[in-house]
Amino acid sequence: MSLHPAVAAVRRGVRRSLVDLEPGSTVVVACSGGADSLALLAATVFEARPASLRVVGATVDHGLQAGSAARAEHVVAQMAALGADETLTARVHVEGGGLGTEAAARRARYAVLEQVAEHTQAVTVLLGHTRDDQAETVLLGLTRGSGGRALAGMRRSFNRYRRPLLDVTRDDTVTACQVEGIEFWDDPHNHDHGFTRVRVRETVLPMLERELGPGVAVALARTADQVRDDVDLLDDLAEADWARLRTDAGSLPADGTAQLPAPVRRRVLRLAALAAGSPASELFHDHVLALDALLTDWHGQKWIDLPGHLRGRRTAGELVFSRRPQE
Repeated sequence: MSLHPAVAAVRRGVRRSLVDLEPGSTVVVACSGGADSLALLAATVFEARPASLRVVGATVDHGLQAGSAARAEHVVAQMAALGADETLTARVHVEGGGLGTEAAARRARYAVLEQVAEHTQAVTVLLGHTRDDQAETVLLGLTRGSGGRALAGMRRSFNRYRRPLLDVTRDDTVTACQVEGIEFWDDPHNHDHGFTRVRVRETVLPMLERELGPGVAVALARTADQVRDDVDLLDDLAEADWARLRTDAGSLPADGTAQLPAPVRRRVLRLAALAAGSPASELFHDHVLALDALLTDWHGQKWIDLPGHLRGRRTAGELVFSRRPQE
């Protein structure tokens, strides 16, 4: 009996993601209990056996819905039944801290996954984002004017994390679960139009497919792949220039920084602001442009106020960052 194409697609994505791992390595799979993550876990267990890899399933209870603890327990049982060598769960308290619910939950989730990876000495953590998630991310970035990094979408890998399913559709993960007899959870939050991403998923993308023809999601994901290499190169150049130009105090030479090409220079300025303590979630392009003006359109401006109670100021030929006085 031939392998169902949906199951084959998921396993192929996982196989490519694991091919460089040494036998005996530990892999963590982040699992919410939805179709994407359960299909990912099942495929990882299947592909791990011939590669002699150890698979740890991890689920995070965000405590945002009634019955979430029981749901997490059910996911743990599912992960064990699917063949995970070890299962872990953790409950987190989601605090906004100026972030929306989605962003705060994501931050808490990644904090747990980092702890799990450290505890299990995992070489990588697998995330179940699909091509549909990628298309939504790119479209959101376009509408927000978030620049090249947003157009590049989600990275296939970063730090210890990997996304094996970025070439796999959400329909394929659902079908793979159905074919393999895996019961999955359809999170009500995935249909709550109070979340922007849900409106993009259920209203905007279907409308674009209907009005422009099929293939919009594929085209958006392909755009991300085409842009990502360029963005990564610019980021690498900026990292190198930031390391070369910065002083021990975190300041930058005004003239030397001003001579950098604009795309690199603005990335360097962002890195400098982040290093000084400005929160990434609050540091916007307008802030970076204002810093840039201190270098390229200098006419005696006093300072630029930045998120994180910081100020950027040009003084004595340097761009320096300092704490804002308490008002």
